[in-house]
Amino acid sequence: MIKEASKKVDILIEALPYIRQFYKKVVVIKYGGSAVEQSELNHSILEDITFMNHVGIHPVIVHGAGPFITKRMKDLGVEVRFVNGMRVTDEKTLNIVNQALSEVNKDIVRELKSKGNEAKGFVGKNGELISAKKKNLGADVGYVGDIIGFDSQLIYSLLHSKMIPVIAPMGVGEDGQLYNLNADTVAAEISVAMDAEKLVLLTNVRGIMKDIDDPESLLSTVTLEELEKLFESKVIKGGMQPKVEACRFAAVRGVHKTHIIDAQILHALLLEIYTDKGIGTQIVKNDKKVVKKI
Repeated sequence: MIKEASKKVDILIEALPYIRQFYKKVVVIKYGGSAVEQSELNHSILEDITFMNHVGIHPVIVHGAGPFITKRMKDLGVEVRFVNGMRVTDEKTLNIVNQALSEVNKDIVRELKSKGNEAKGFVGKNGELISAKKKNLGADVGYVGDIIGFDSQLIYSLLHSKMIPVIAPMGVGEDGQLYNLNADTVAAEISVAMDAEKLVLLTNVRGIMKDIDDPESLLSTVTLEELEKLFESKVIKGGMQPKVEACRFAAVRGVHKTHIIDAQILHALLLEIYTDKGIGTQIVKNDKKVVKKI
């Protein structure tokens, strides 16, 4: 009994320097996919965010709902198409995307409040938090947008009131048109706009691995210079590529640390942020030989 209690004390002592280091700092967290759909994972992530909020970190949540949207489209007989990793979004698809994101957003806000937090959700025209314009790719992908800017002052005012912003990746054009946005990109650009201490992307893999089939090949720290070599050697490819590019975007523009971690590990956020070793990959601008976790 005493030994077990001592272990708990050791954990708290290990977390203390990180609690002090990140006090009143902004941390942008992006999650979606299977974590949104699986109640145990969703509960674990929101518990972690609640802990962060109550020890003085300012969390900002950006969420997606990709698998949920795809399933709903198939159930309704709507064709699912992607171009360069972006969902082709005609008017019917846009309505499905908006509806699915609204439902996920409300669920997250409701559960955060049930855990003792104050939270406010933003989806599309709800508050018009994100300004956007139509993406120009050559190929027409419909109502897919590029981000123009954010109402940063509104986000700051919420954080100062200890309220957690919960943001869906939908933007609004000057003419009031809704646009579907990439959630990883939204999280990265918000982290830059908010001068965030950290950007954390929750995924379904451990992080950047030299061999996707070998968990021991996980790279715990990667510099921007090393990233280029990993892209060139095709270690980073497929679904991992846009996530790493989002982290690179944020790191180049001043976000102190960016992280890619596995949402399938219970309490992954706390393990990454409040322990010495962490569990995923952190991407840093500096030479990793002089980089400490904090």
